[in-house]
Amino acid sequence: MTPGREAKGPAPRLWGGLPAGATVLVDTAPFIFLLEGHPKFADQFTGLFEAAQDGELHIALSTITLAEVLTGPFKAGQAALAKRYEKALQQYNVIPVSATIAALAAQMRVTYRLKLPDAIQLASALDIGAAALVTHDRDFSRVTGIDILTAG
Repeated sequence: MTPGREAKGPAPRLWGGLPAGATVLVDTAPFIFLLEGHPKFADQFTGLFEAAQDGELHIALSTITLAEVLTGPFKAGQAALAKRYEKALQQYNVIPVSATIAALAAQMRVTYRLKLPDAIQLASALDIGAAALVTHDRDFSRVTGIDILTAG
């Protein structure tokens, strides 16, 4: 070792074993759990959002997630709550469904027998080069080629 230089160890690991600076695409349920303070599941994903708030991770979400999260408040007649949720989600990188993502989603739908919204989530994560897809959905259990994280 050169004098005056510290030995570098492995890069620090964050929530879910993610490396510092990683980008993850987060599926709908973790956002809903956090926004609604779910008594059982919110705490399982809190560390992910804290790491993003501290600048250690980057969170992305698809426009599918945006639509799914806002559905509950609109269904309950709570437009103001939907607006607050929309504002909260827009602090993250919102990935629109492009033609490239749609075509990849069709392939993922067939390959992994996913529902279309789930296939779009996966295709969005792959398209942006995400280190992982964070979800609470067991439908992703057959997926390979990207880490699927369900809780920290």
